[in-house]
Amino acid sequence: MRAFIAADLPESIRAALGQQQTELRDALGKANRELGARWTKPEGIHLTLKFLGHTQDDKVEQVTEALAALGRFDPFQVEVKGFGCFPNPGRPRVLWAGVEAPPDLARLAGQIEDRMEKLGYEREQRDFNPHLTLARFKDPRPHPALRALVDARRDLSLGRFEVADYFLFESMLHPTGAEYRKVMRFPR
Repeated sequence: MRAFIAADLPESIRAALGQQQTELRDALGKANRELGARWTKPEGIHLTLKFLGHTQDDKVEQVTEALAALGRFDPFQVEVKGFGCFPNPGRPRVLWAGVEAPPDLARLAGQIEDRMEKLGYEREQRDFNPHLTLARFKDPRPHPALRALVDARRDLSLGRFEVADYFLFESMLHPTGAEYRKVMRFPR
């Protein structure tokens, strides 16, 4: 199965993200086509902690055991705030909503990274940068309308939520987009 580890979002945050996507898509108009925009379904937006990729069935058990061994953690609050692009607004490949969090989130992601590396998953070379993916662009070129929309939302807050658990997800790819299924919740 194709797998990743992520914290889920409350419905109120999903609704706010969906509203922003609608506003951004409408404001971009024909630029959506020019940029080759593919918008994430609001129900599929999640806070990724580690992407695993293809995972053999026998390895899923090892992954779940390693995550269960991390044990409990103190819940913490995160805020969905600001918008941006990866790698940058001049070459936008990904449009994202930002996540402001205490060091606890990076610590949790680091612990998961360490455990998965011990199981043979490649370690992420980039620093952990929490975000919520709203759209991907096939043609990463500067677009003034996109830059203006992102700049206008640089400090916009969509609310706060508590991270008290996370999930091993299965990602199933379909022509209409990805569909996600929760495999297991952690801590158990």
